[in-house]
Amino acid sequence: MTETKEIETGSFAPTRWLLCPPDSIRVVNWNIDRGSQLQRVIEFLASARADILLLQEADLNAKRTHHTNVAREIAQKLQMNYVFGREFQELIQGTHASPAYHGQATLSRWPLSNFRIIRFQKQSNFWRPHWFVPEIPPFQERIGGRLALVSEANMAGQTITTYNVHLESKGDDSLRCSQLDEVLTDAGRYALNTPAVLAGDFNLDVSTGPAAAAIRHAQFDDAFLNRHAPSTPGSFFESGRIIDWIFTRGPIRAGKQQVHRSVSASDHYPLSIDLAFL
Repeated sequence: MTETKEIETGSFAPTRWLLCPPDSIRVVNWNIDRGSQLQRVIEFLASARADILLLQEADLNAKRTHHTNVAREIAQKLQMNYVFGREFQELIQGTHASPAYHGQATLSRWPLSNFRIIRFQKQSNFWRPHWFVPEIPPFQERIGGRLALVSEANMAGQTITTYNVHLESKGDDSLRCSQLDEVLTDAGRYALNTPAVLAGDFNLDVSTGPAAAAIRHAQFDDAFLNRHAPSTPGSFFESGRIIDWIFTRGPIRAGKQQVHRSVSASDHYPLSIDLAFL
């Protein structure tokens, strides 16, 4: 395991000796709600047989998830490599001597490299510690901020860049659009013929309005086209929200799109697609 101040990595995938890259891969995007139902999360991910996993809300050493390193646990069980980016330090869930964190994890059956964090410049102040907020659950006093975790999966000579995104839940859409713009600006450093996946919990409907226009301008395509379904469970008052997304760019084509609404291991449903290299 390798650890820096904000990024932790680990390698559990067996070496794969292939002369040519695969014709297609499977990608799963999922907000796993801290990993609070970790066994169910692992069971679904094992059944999905994905090559790349983009997970949001993974805990590390938090009391509420039994001090588990969720990203590492999933990677070990599925025999995958992983990168974990620290989004927040969860002040109520750990101690000064043994801090707890929360963030995004990208896992791959292939080697991961060139990983880095985009810490958004504009953040909500909702999570910051305040003297009048009691230091007990369920209050979530946090240090840090929302981010995108960038990495590259290297598949026998074929590289795909992934942006694992979690936009702010407590701000308004203008804040979320600002954070999305930072991601799309960063994606501009890559040539348009470089395969790229942009996915995560956007906390807004990006099918219309300024967000949709910005994504189109950056030449990302909606992997689900018109096959969307709510990615959060419904209630008596609403049918659920479409806030989890997968976009692609470059010489890849998405197929077999699915929102797995029968999976009840989180307050979000997992999304999966198959990507064919052109």
